[in-house]
Parts: sequence; C-alpha cells; structure tokens
Amino acid sequence: MRLRLLLLALGTFAVGTDTMVMAGILGRVADDLDVSVAAAGQMVSVFALAYALLAPVLATLTARWRRRRLLLTALAVFTAANALSALAPDYPTLLATRVLAAAGAALYTPTANAVATALVPPERRGRAIATVLGGMTVATALGVPLGTYVGRADWRLTMWLVVVLGAVALLGLAVFLRELPAPAPSVGLRERLAPLREGRIVAAVATTFVFFVAFQAVYIYLAVAMRPATDGEAGRLTLILLVTGIASVAGSWLGGRAVDRWGVRAVLLAAGSVAALAFAALPWLGLTMTGALLYAAVSPLAGWAISVAQPHRLASLSPAHAPLLISLNSSALYLGMAAGGGAGSLAMTLLGERWFPLASTALALTVLALVATTTSHHPAPHQARPAIEDARAAGHGGEPDKQLQPPRAPRQTPTAAAETGAAQPAGRAAPPM
Repeated sequence: MRLRLLLLALGTFAVGTDTMVMAGILGRVADDLDVSVAAAGQMVSVFALAYALLAPVLATLTARWRRRRLLLTALAVFTAANALSALAPDYPTLLATRVLAAAGAALYTPTANAVATALVPPERRGRAIATVLGGMTVATALGVPLGTYVGRADWRLTMWLVVVLGAVALLGLAVFLRELPAPAPSVGLRERLAPLREGRIVAAVATTFVFFVAFQAVYIYLAVAMRPATDGEAGRLTLILLVTGIASVAGSWLGGRAVDRWGVRAVLLAAGSVAALAFAALPWLGLTMTGALLYAAVSPLAGWAISVAQPHRLASLSPAHAPLLISLNSSALYLGMAAGGGAGSLAMTLLGERWFPLASTALALTVLALVATTTSHHPAPHQARPAIEDARAAGHGGEPDKQLQPPRAPRQTPTAAAETGAAQPAGRAAPPM
C-alpha cells in the first residue's frame, strides 16, 4: 500500500517539477531558440491554461476507463511529451509539446488522487491525498532547484530529467499497481455534469480558484514584497524560497493528518484564517529578514493544507463523480495560478509595492465566507471508525473502497459528509487524477 502511494507521489513529483522548473531555465530556452525571455515564459502560461481546460474534458472522455489503464496512459503521454520537448527544434514545436505534457498531467494528477482514496480506508484518505500531493510540494523544495541545476548548461537536460522521473513512476505503477475496480456504467454527458448544478460543488470549486488567485498574487511577486528585507540580495531571497519549499512539504503532510482528525471544514477555516492573517501582516513582516522568514514558514503551511482538503472535500461530495470533480478542482487551481499574476500586478498598480498583499487578504476573507456558508460541521472521519469496525464484525467488511460508512443523521444530504472529510466510498468511480 505504502509503496503504491509513493509511486503515485513520484508521478506528481515529476508533474510538479515540470510545471515549476521552467522559471529556472527560461533564459537558456530563450537563448537556444532565439526568442525573448517573455516569449519563453509563455510556456508556463500555455501549460497552466491547457491543464485547466483539459482536466475536466479528459476526465469526462475517459470516465469508462479502468483506473490502472488511465494512470499508465496519462504517465505515458506526459513522459513522451517531455521527451518531445527535449528534442524540440524550434519555439512553436516546444509550445505544442507543452500542451501535450499538460494533457498528460491533467489526466494523471486527478486520477492519482482518486486512486489514493481507493487504496485506503475512509479514515486515512486525507493522509493518502497528502502523500500524493506531497510529490508536488517536494517538487517545489527539491525538484525545481535540482532541475535548474541540471539545466544550467543545457535546458534540454532538465527535460530529460523529467522524462526519467516520469518513466520510473510509469514502470513502478505498471509492476506494483494491481487492477482497481471498474468505474460505474457509462452515462451521458448531461448526467456526468449533473453535480455541477449543485451549489455546494460550485462553491467548493470557487473556493479553490479564489484562494489560489490570492496565494499566487503574492507568491509570484514575493521578491517585490520581500525587497526591504532582502535589500535585493539573491542569497537572502534564495533562503526565503528554501523555507517556503520546506514549509510547503510540511503543510501538505500536516494538512492530510488534520483532515483525517478534525475534518475538512475545520482545516479550511483554520488554514484560511492563517493565510488571511499572513497576507495582512506581510507589509510589516516584509520589512525585516526575521519577518520575511516567518511569513515564508507560515503561509505555505496554510496554502498546502487547503490544497489537500479541497480534493478530499470534492471527492466526498459525490463519490460517483469523483474523477470529474477532482479534475475540476485541479482546473480551478491552475486557473487560479494563471490569474494570480494578473491579480498581483493589478494590486501593485492600485495599492503599491508594499500594500498589494492586502488584496490577497480580501480574497482570503472571501474564501472563509464561502467555506463558512457552504460547509456543515459533522464528526471527523476518525470518529466514525467504531461504527465501521462494528459493521465489519457483523460480516459486512470489504475492500477499502467498498467499506461501509457510519449511519447518517436524519435528512443529511450526500454533500454534508464531504465537508467533514468523511468521504463516502470512491468505489466504482474512475480516478479523478
């Protein structure tokens, strides 16, 4: 079980490295392909937008595929696309290969999250998702600097590094991941999109989008916000980014355990409050190195805790539609990342370089309002364990994704369990990653 989760995480590590390492090699790409750095930077935007647009489309088109086949196909497409990127002779070809890589990533990441929830009992699903998403956070702390270092002489070597990571994950999953239950019988597109008519699902997707606009609006311009503390010294900024990467890993790890212990609602409210306070305090924290490091340690903890809680929330709202819902969450995340740059730039124009993080504070407060009004308080998953064990003792046990859920309170809707983190069986749905 643990090995399979780690292999899934290796795949997200490859995706995360591919997504974020471009910033470290843009100059060499621009020189090699004879384009401006600004044009080379469009690779990042193209990847993010392609991912966001393709994730729900591909989840719908592959709804009848078995999970193992879906994972292996996604990794194969992603790995092959990066190999083509490494061989790209010109800029247009490179952009095309980035779209193909985004398609593989958009199919893989939601499916890997869904598979992770199917491999473990309900009370451990938060930690399972945290393990898989941990690949993304480790990519921030390790994969990006490693890829940048490898590509210091030739950016194509960085692409080959991603190819190797993807190939190892593909081979490992092909060997160690057994076939998973088939998805539910195929239904029409209208039925697949039916959950989008439910207010709580729309609110959950909106929560992801708004929060990541807020988070990225500050993160993208972190060097500007921290300029008084760093005095423009690259070494100081590197230290701040290193602390940010380490805190991202910790936030993902702690977020998964917090979801399993206290439920999704509690984690979202607590992490959202911490993020809002961090954004509000940044105009003062950014004045000194001590304050800058404090922000770098706290903000990613909150951000990645929310990143773990949101897919858990959506998969629980409608387990039968988990692939589509988690892919929509991924789309919202990447759209938020893409919009964050514009939002941060606008905030700096209106508020100035010191005060622009206050715009993110307002967005974080909007997230808190969404969570408070669209989630309900119910017992956390670990409190349901005795009821599940009693059911097993009565002879009703089964595989992890078939486990019985504790009795619901009268008139509880299917969505209510989601906000607590008490995921319902993800059983027959195809993996959302």
